Amino acid sequence: MSRDLSSERDRWITRRALVACSLLASGVLASVPRTGWAGFLETPFFAQQVASSTLPKVDSRLPAEPAVVDTAGRPGGELRMLMANPKDTRMMVVYGYARLVGLTPSLNLAPDILKAIDVEGGRIFTLHLRKGMKWSDGHPFTSEDFRFWFEDVASNRKLSPSGLPVDLVPAGDKPRFEVLDETTVRYSWSRPNPLFLPDIAGPDPLFIYAPAHYLKQFHAKYADQDKLDVLVKQSSVRKWTELYVRHAGMYKNDNPDLPSLQPWVLKTKPPADRFIFERNPYYYRVDKSGNQLPYIDRVIMSLADARLISAKTAAGESDLQARYLSFNDYTFLRQGEDRNHYNVRLWRTGPGSQFALYPNLNVTDAVWRGLVRDVRFRRALSLAVNRHELNQVIYSGLAIEGQNTLLPQSPLYKSAYRQAWAQYDPGEANRLLDVIGLTKRGSDDVRLLPDGRPMEIIIEYSGELPEEPDVLELIRDSWRPIGIKLFGKPAQLTLFRRRVFSGEALMSIDKGIENGLANAASSPWEFAPTTQQQLEWPKWGEHYETKGEAGEAPDLPSAVKLRDLYNQWLATASQAAQRDIWQQMLQIWSDEVYSIGTVGGVLQPVVVNGKLRNVPEKGIYNWDPGAFFGIYKPDQFWFETGQHPKSASSDATATPASP
Repeated sequence: MSRDLSSERDRWITRRALVACSLLASGVLASVPRTGWAGFLETPFFAQQVASSTLPKVDSRLPAEPAVVDTAGRPGGELRMLMANPKDTRMMVVYGYARLVGLTPSLNLAPDILKAIDVEGGRIFTLHLRKGMKWSDGHPFTSEDFRFWFEDVASNRKLSPSGLPVDLVPAGDKPRFEVLDETTVRYSWSRPNPLFLPDIAGPDPLFIYAPAHYLKQFHAKYADQDKLDVLVKQSSVRKWTELYVRHAGMYKNDNPDLPSLQPWVLKTKPPADRFIFERNPYYYRVDKSGNQLPYIDRVIMSLADARLISAKTAAGESDLQARYLSFNDYTFLRQGEDRNHYNVRLWRTGPGSQFALYPNLNVTDAVWRGLVRDVRFRRALSLAVNRHELNQVIYSGLAIEGQNTLLPQSPLYKSAYRQAWAQYDPGEANRLLDVIGLTKRGSDDVRLLPDGRPMEIIIEYSGELPEEPDVLELIRDSWRPIGIKLFGKPAQLTLFRRRVFSGEALMSIDKGIENGLANAASSPWEFAPTTQQQLEWPKWGEHYETKGEAGEAPDLPSAVKLRDLYNQWLATASQAAQRDIWQQMLQIWSDEVYSIGTVGGVLQPVVVNGKLRNVPEKGIYNWDPGAFFGIYKPDQFWFETGQHPKSASSDATATPASP
């Protein structure tokens, strides 16, 4: 499905990060075929279906050259996880991390679903599929799935009103798409496209393919019109495009009938409070012993109140949990380790700031808009945040204080960027506010806006991160001496974003930049207005994202400069030029304080069942790059004998398998 249908997906649209420069020059990415193969082992979970001939043997289910991993484990078991939202079914696409090209734990790109990729000059990409590979329903996965998506979805103005996704149109340059044969397709640009490979490797990937054999029944070009009309009526939608979108959500992962390439496929139709994902019988990866992956038969995702997930995890109700846990839960979780047979690991996070304040430069209130677009006002607010106190109180002093920018682990890092306007200096903050002209105060010593209203800032947030109220409480206390009242306003995620996007929200708090680990070849999209999802300038980002069809063109010179620099980065394959552009953008970002960072590098608790193997002791817990658990390939996680979860059977009441 086209990424221009992102409003249906309710998620962050991102331009990816950390692609090695060598991959954008001439070269070949290829998987290594196994030699001297001794044969494949039938998965116990499917043994009964194979015996009854309702499922082909494993040799017929695998591609001619499967992806081979150098690991060994035991097939079987059920892995339990806790989630708080029915939309979290999409996390199985994130965690499963089956990608055409994916990031390794060392953040290098490598073929995954694809057998190989030929790259010429960073602008011509020839994709080689695995011969004989199949979708989860057993239908062949071929170049037709790529052609269907490109010609009939992404290029169909009814399904994709804005045309091709911006990821495929660097600096307005549309690709030439070619089908070379059943297992080979090619994308060519007249200039380099440094976004292409990282985007298809992302946590919410750019899907440049779709299961054509399934989705054609919902597409006006292929379906019988009378049958399509009946389906539209039965689905209570207005037109066929809405019907198509409802069934085509590969990232949303909410349609059990939609064929998949992921290691586990959804078996439960929403709505539900417990979702079952079963192993994909046609999955393309095997281990060195010939076992088809994934090792684990089922993933059971149970929904719970977000506020109760840490307690339920501590009670042993989850086998792998990090989502909805925070650093504040660490001590509590450690107390249950021996009793409930799990261990708690601490992984570093990658965002530039665990929390950042985002003054909305597109706020509709004219008085407030004038203030938040004044860099002196943004600097004053930043100087009045006591980051050291926040670090000590909430993170035991273990986080990295400073602005919302790159972390010290990044080769582009400069301490000046992180420290810009980040020292706690309420005296200078007061002086800047006075210079702006905000000298009048009310009887409660709160400053007054130019129109006489008290300077009361409402900071809106989604409530998904448990520390948010505590962070806001500390900032409220540190802003009071400069004459500003702060109020926190939680809202459901969709409503929160809608208010920010429309300009109703004056300020918000959320995670900082996702990729605090960037290098010169990483996309600097987060530092320029490129998507509506950016809380500091959503209308400017929407304008860029929709190629001018929606939103507003940026009219702040510094923001225009960032947009232009980003476009320059898109047009070059030179690492030296990319690095120079990055430094210019980081300098502007730090000077202008578009977002107000707090602390970064926060430690994330990861709770792991004591019998679960192949989960790293140390890792990066990050959305992009990382896909949280994704880059560590959970299809290779496995349970030792005696694990709590059930194992090998196709029955939901399966009994544990023998060793």
